[in-house]
Order: sequence, then structure tokens, then C-alpha cells
Amino acid sequence: MSPRRKSSPKPKSAGEFENAEAAAQFIFSKTQLRPKISLVLGSGLGAFADEFETPKKIPYAEIPNFPRSTAIGHAGKLVVGKVGDVEVAGMQGRVHLYEGYSAREVAFPIRVFARMGVRAIILTNAAGGIKREFVQGTLVVIRDHINLQGVTPLTGPNDDRFGARFPDMTVAYDRRFREMTVGAGNRNGVGLYEGVYAALPGPSYETPAEIRYLRSIGADLVGMSTVPEVIAARHSGMRVLGISCVTNAAAGILDQPLDHKEVMETGERVREQFISLLKIVIPRIAAEIG
Repeated sequence: MSPRRKSSPKPKSAGEFENAEAAAQFIFSKTQLRPKISLVLGSGLGAFADEFETPKKIPYAEIPNFPRSTAIGHAGKLVVGKVGDVEVAGMQGRVHLYEGYSAREVAFPIRVFARMGVRAIILTNAAGGIKREFVQGTLVVIRDHINLQGVTPLTGPNDDRFGARFPDMTVAYDRRFREMTVGAGNRNGVGLYEGVYAALPGPSYETPAEIRYLRSIGADLVGMSTVPEVIAARHSGMRVLGISCVTNAAAGILDQPLDHKEVMETGERVREQFISLLKIVIPRIAAEIG
């Protein structure tokens, strides 16, 4: 009887850090640019990346390990280019928990940016206005958030190569970035507010009772994204700016049903205002991070 052959050891599957590194290197192979600022452009706001100079567009489907967006209004492309003299990477659309992704998968693009050497990130979203002053079309700088999604991308073993086990979230949204953005907006005719963003899982919109509850705990805006990305960004040491576009009044604020088409239409309506604001803010953030 011939001796039994020993089975070859199973190769270890690549971890999150290695997957993020592979994605980062793939992106670097497609462009000579090395951005230090990245943007996540939410529902109806992705058109800003079409304004980049010398753009290189990379579909998410081509990037190793990158999650693919299925949400309406999310083009699913990474665009690396310039805003003026500043090199940037912009995501035209994101993925969400409601698409079936885990919190780690939702935050994976942020891990890729960390491996690319990005130091500051601008996260944008479409949100429902809870505070009555936040009418449709209002741009709101996020001051803080309330995580009601029931998950975090940091659950499970911690990889110290990304960051410490217990990241501080006292000032999750960079105070200096917020001051610069509000000031720049007000000086250039873009009236900005600050507010607290509540994140829920979706995809159903909230009930009027839920909106009353959110108001009672201090929320000014409500949406279905952003928070997992902020947590991952802070875990990796990135400075964060969050901007919400109020695309509709939250349930019960107005006596009318909610419709995603309204979200897209409002994003289109504030497009020029939104783009002009980012074109002012990005060079200032670049100067701030050095």
C-alpha cells in the first residue's frame, strides 16, 4: 500500500487589511495621482466627480474586493482627478446596509482610502429633514451623529494596522473643517446650517412616530448611510467632514408620502450650489492637512 499523501495546507484567506492594500495598489496602477483627500458622493450628488480635471474613472466592479453599489442614483465608479491643483478621489455612490452588505463591507472603501494615504474625507448624503428649519434643498454640515443602525464596522477582531481597538469619537466630525465650510458657504451666498444626523438601517422610510422619537433624542436629520464610514475613517485616523443635502421632509413633518424620486430631483436642483461649495472647501482642507 502506497503511503498516504499529506494534504497541502489550505492557504490562509486574505484579511481586510490585505484586501484593502490590494485594492489600493490596483487604483494606483491606473493613475499617477496620489490623492490625500477623498469624497463619498451620495444620492443625487455624484455629479461633482464629473467636474474633476484629468479624471480617471474606475468602475467599482473592476477594483479587487470593492463592494458594488446597487442603489438608484449611485453610478458605482471611483473617479481620481483634480479639483484645481488638489488631487482627489471621489466615489460616485456608496453601498448601504439595506443592500445586504455588512457594516465592514460598507466601510471597506474607507479602508482602501486609508491604504492610499488619504488623510481627510468628505462624506455627503441625502437626508430627511427633522428640524423644521431644514427645508428641502438645505445643505447641512454634520456636527455629530446618532448610530441607530445596530452595527459598527469595528465589530470583531481589531487590526492594529488600521487603528486602535477603542477609537475616540468625541469629535468625529472635524471642528476646524466644519468652521471652514460654514464660513466659506456663508461668505459665498450658500447658507449652511449644522445639525445632528441619525442613521437608521432602511430601506423603508421612518414612520411619523419614529421621527418624533428621533427629534426627542436630538436628531436634526435622518438617513441610511454615512455613520459606518465615519467610524472607519476615525478608526484609521482620517479627519472627517460630513455634508447632508436635505432632499425631503421626514415622515409626519408634511402631510405627504415620501418618494425616492424626490430625493434625486432635489439633488439635481442643488447641484450647482453643492459643487460651488466643494470647490471652495477642498483647497482649504488641502491647506489645512498640509
